[in-house]
Amino acid sequence: MRVLFIAFPHPESAWLFKALQESAHSLQRADDMRDGIFLAGQEPFDAIVAMMLEPAAYGGLLGVLPELSAAAGGAAIIAVLGPAAAQDRTRVLRAGADACFCQPYSFIELHERMQALHRTAQARTVQDQLAAPSLQLDGLTRELVDGDRRLAVTRREYLLLECLMRQFNAPVPRDQLIRYAWPETEDVDPSSVNLVVSRLRRKLGQHLPEVRIETVSRYGYQICMSAR
Repeated sequence: MRVLFIAFPHPESAWLFKALQESAHSLQRADDMRDGIFLAGQEPFDAIVAMMLEPAAYGGLLGVLPELSAAAGGAAIIAVLGPAAAQDRTRVLRAGADACFCQPYSFIELHERMQALHRTAQARTVQDQLAAPSLQLDGLTRELVDGDRRLAVTRREYLLLECLMRQFNAPVPRDQLIRYAWPETEDVDPSSVNLVVSRLRRKLGQHLPEVRIETVSRYGYQICMSAR
């Protein structure tokens, strides 16, 4: 999933950011809500995690949540608070969040709620349902799944596949692939993309030969699936 993470620098936010990153998500980070709202309008995200740990700042979060929701383009918004009462969480939900957690929270529960919201959004999108009905990615095992066949991939390969599969049978620009699959790196050598694509092509050729990653000259790549 492509996730926008909005939080002030803090040990707790650094931990959550790393936990999401290690769960095979592509993360874009913003250190304040205004930057987060701007980024939310620049590219599609599957989920937005907004973290606000100081109770004194909850009012500011409530004030910008409607604007963030409008810019999110349908992305699920998950708010993570510090100490909070039921009344605080209710206000956050009414302001536009799809889920709200407070300390102490379970990362597993937060992650599963984010996945559930994403599945619901996918079920509402006819294009997603028709693109490649038999081909799926399993984030828990980091595998490409086609029926009873499963292909294990690395984290980088998983992110690149996920980015390509968001636009099945359509070209994806190289710079978009770099932002998605290398979110933690500012400057990525284009040859790194070629190397990951080459590894994936070898794996697909051995285990899922009908799935192809095609080069789009001077643009990027696209993934497609031939008839069995």
